[in-house]
Amino acid sequence: MTIQAEIEAKLTEALRPESLVVVNESHLHAGHHHGGSDHHGGFDGSGETHFRVRVVSAAFAERSRVERHRLVNTILKAELDGSVHALAIEASAPGEPTRR
Repeated sequence: MTIQAEIEAKLTEALRPESLVVVNESHLHAGHHHGGSDHHGGFDGSGETHFRVRVVSAAFAERSRVERHRLVNTILKAELDGSVHALAIEASAPGEPTRR
């Protein structure tokens, strides 16, 4: 299973979202330095390291933006502790305007 599919499955199971979009943005970060001995020449943009998550779920009702992000980060802890370098989160409750 790809990391993107794993992220989608975990968020779907935990949040039962009305809508969920997971976008692999790794290619947008080619040339960036991520640190570590395996990235001396910069990141080549391949793989699954940078994602954007747009999720609408009732689980976010009555929660602050920080609480929403913490919840998503907790659900995806294994991925964030592993190969996912960056995660942009756009989390809203049903009926709230979404940011684009």
